[in-house]
Amino acid sequence: MIETIGVLGGGQLGRMLTLEAKRMGFRVVTLEPLPNSPCGQVADEQIVAAYDDLRAIGELGARSDVVTYEFENIPLDSVLSLESDRRLVRPDARVLHVAQDRLLEKAFLRDIGCLVAPFARVGDQRELEAAMQSVGFSAVIKTVSGGYDGKNQWVVRDEAGAREAFAAARGALSIFERFVPFDCEVSIICARGADGTIVHFPVTENIHDHGVLATTIVPARVGEDVVEQVRHQAAQIGAALEIVGTYCIEFFVCERALYVNEIAPRVHNSGHYSLDATQISQYEAHVRAICDLPLVEPRLIAPAVMVNILGSGTGDRLEGVADLLRDPDVKLHLYGKRHAALRRKMGHFTVLGPNPAAALEKAEAGRRLLSWRRRVEAVPA
Repeated sequence: MIETIGVLGGGQLGRMLTLEAKRMGFRVVTLEPLPNSPCGQVADEQIVAAYDDLRAIGELGARSDVVTYEFENIPLDSVLSLESDRRLVRPDARVLHVAQDRLLEKAFLRDIGCLVAPFARVGDQRELEAAMQSVGFSAVIKTVSGGYDGKNQWVVRDEAGAREAFAAARGALSIFERFVPFDCEVSIICARGADGTIVHFPVTENIHDHGVLATTIVPARVGEDVVEQVRHQAAQIGAALEIVGTYCIEFFVCERALYVNEIAPRVHNSGHYSLDATQISQYEAHVRAICDLPLVEPRLIAPAVMVNILGSGTGDRLEGVADLLRDPDVKLHLYGKRHAALRRKMGHFTVLGPNPAAALEKAEAGRRLLSWRRRVEAVPA
């Protein structure tokens, strides 16, 4: 019987996962290098240790009945260590191995029949020259591991730009990927149980700010044929990887094609809206899946728009909250982070509306109400 959930990672995804798990009666222990993490603030315990500290990883496993992770940039060896100690990890190490390596991920997707952008491995200058010839331009160079929210990624238009980006990668193994001129990006959250049951959340449309998710619109403004393709391919991917838990698949929608962009084997930023706009959140679905509880199909209560509240680098005090909350259709979530660095995810709000256009109009108005100011520190008497 599962009573305690271990979470690798202490960010906002872990925080919201923990709040749902606690509501359902579970204990939660998180492991995160930084003390007083967003997840640690609400968990029963936080182990303050590095993700590659195998002694601490073993301690997390010993205190937990099942271990999960809130982001995929954790050392694979740490998960393998847990599994070698016969600890239950969901999703398992195989899933993590594929999802955190862009080359493995793209090859896996291609091999199961999904459409992906043409790509090539770039580990040295010779491979870079070959990739420029075989893949062509425009292209995106990404490090194979470690990149997220636009980090360690470079859009390149020509050979000179590609060589400059490869130098900026400082020798890190990279992927050279053809740039897809997409009409929009969509994603879908699914949850899969150990028995193979898969449930689907609505397809969402995502808008980014310099590589960081800024706005999610649900339902996505795409045709029903695209929705059905997205649902089918997401279920195919989850089954092929045998994922247990909530996961997200991102797609590029083009005029005549649907490209799979990324697999995220965890709860995801584009699913935050589910806390307020569906009868079961992606976080509850994850808890149900990893704890062998029944999965139910999510139902959209109302169209919604989720807005990420990003730091501006100009201060740490969020102003305009009272004005934002005068709208009864707005739900605010803040993550307990103190420093609002540039484009750091500090919180989000969700707007419900009669339709996506109305919700989006309200969301943009709400975004304009918020700003960051410097804190006024108390002066000792």
